[in-house]
Amino acid sequence: MSNFSGIWIPLVTPFSAGAVDHRALASLVERYRRQGVAGFVALGTTGEPAALASDERAAVLDTVLRAAGDSPVVAGIAGNQTLQLHESVRRLNELPLAGLLISAPYYIRPSQAALIEHFSSLADRSEKPLLLYDIPHRTGVRIELDTVLALAAHPRITAIKDCAGSAETTRALIADGRLQVLAGNDDAIFSTLCMGGSGAISAAAHVRTERFVAMYRACERGELIEARRIFHELAPLLQALGSEPNPAPVKAALAGLGLLANELRAPMTTASSELGSRLAQWAA
Repeated sequence: MSNFSGIWIPLVTPFSAGAVDHRALASLVERYRRQGVAGFVALGTTGEPAALASDERAAVLDTVLRAAGDSPVVAGIAGNQTLQLHESVRRLNELPLAGLLISAPYYIRPSQAALIEHFSSLADRSEKPLLLYDIPHRTGVRIELDTVLALAAHPRITAIKDCAGSAETTRALIADGRLQVLAGNDDAIFSTLCMGGSGAISAAAHVRTERFVAMYRACERGELIEARRIFHELAPLLQALGSEPNPAPVKAALAGLGLLANELRAPMTTASSELGSRLAQWAA
């Protein structure tokens, strides 16, 4: 069974002149491996998967798996047609993935009973562990606490990326103990770790990655004063990266480091020049 502890990077998808830049993507994976991340999420929200054609998504996942080596890789899948997602799960069963990150169906706002049926049917068909992805401000529906606890009974639902924005929900899931709880909101990483969470899937950790890893390791050792010091050090970066729609700020910061082109696909647009100037101080 996969272990989803530590700092995970939900990789951006670099573009160059409109096409996926696979060389830059592989270089990012190799860079973050050296900096000690626990693993990678390909085709999560930060990777702009909705803007990719199906063959591009497959190629991105192939590049990440090859570059990751023995580092675990989770694939993100999303959609609002359960039968189509069954087919996606079937295809992904054939790949050497550590797990699948699956959000609630977007736009249609299903009931909680429907969510249980939806996620359970996907878990029944998956040969990989499933990570629930609770991100109501994007999907339009929250996976309520009782629903998550019911789903935790399934043997292949083993973790959750927690973006609900409720400290009480986070605490309750950690106290229940059946799911590994990973912070999905960057500003909640420290508090989640202090409560006993397993780690984070952090877009902000694309930048100053080694400091995020150090914060996690300090918490793991019980060195909360050191972890708190690192969190306060990173707080201005977290605020800047969260001030405009993801992943525009992250890509602007990475472009400032010379790691990729500052390019997104429409309807996403690049970060404002004002934010780019603020992020320049982190280009070191």
